Amino acid sequence: MTFSLIAKDADGSIGLIVASKFFACGAVVPFISGKVAVASQAFCNPIWGTEARARMENGESAETVLTDLVARDEGRAIRQAHIMDLEGRFAAHTGADCVDWAGHLIRGDHSVAGNMLAGARVIEAMSESYATGAGLPFAERLITAMQAGEAAGGDKRGRQAAGLVIHQGQAHPWLDLRADDHADPLGELTRLWDVAQERYVHFAKGMPTAERFSGYPTRDGIDAGIAAAEAKRKAQGRLSRSHAVELE
Repeated sequence: MTFSLIAKDADGSIGLIVASKFFACGAVVPFISGKVAVASQAFCNPIWGTEARARMENGESAETVLTDLVARDEGRAIRQAHIMDLEGRFAAHTGADCVDWAGHLIRGDHSVAGNMLAGARVIEAMSESYATGAGLPFAERLITAMQAGEAAGGDKRGRQAAGLVIHQGQAHPWLDLRADDHADPLGELTRLWDVAQERYVHFAKGMPTAERFSGYPTRDGIDAGIAAAEAKRKAQGRLSRSHAVELE
């Protein structure tokens, strides 16, 4: 009832994006950190997500961890998962009783998986789009790949929710966007990404990290980035897509 993509960008960022005709899939499927990622879906088992993430962060390989989880879970036939370890290696499992169409693909820098899909073309289109989108910003590349899967049929039941999480080497996410109950959830992620570029991504540059505990505790550069983004948007004749309300 879900399709998702895990990828590692050339700059080391890790992203996981998911869409489904299932409420709040962006809260249920992703288990990601600055180093590894897990997508637990179909009849998802959140313990697969939390345990696999912890074990891979401690150095176990994706294949070793997933093989063990599958062997221990009596519900393995209705589970689906794909995961990425510290070394960027992927592993995937699609249970024999996942609702058709169900399957997965693993490529060098990304993996895709889905169930209850219109057909194999969905994950093939996602992979092809991601592979040819290297010139796009990482978030946009992930969203575009999912939209390619949706255009190929997506979840055969329809649309409801989507989520996108990106980590840039930290335990906390750099970006975490969700549309939990929406007629066009991937379109809503696109809007949220547009709005994020107005202020949020500039603010995030000053946020603390494990290496820089205080971050950049001044607005130096942040306000300039926000102003430059606004000037560029206006010069291009684009209105803000934000739903924010300004109080007088």
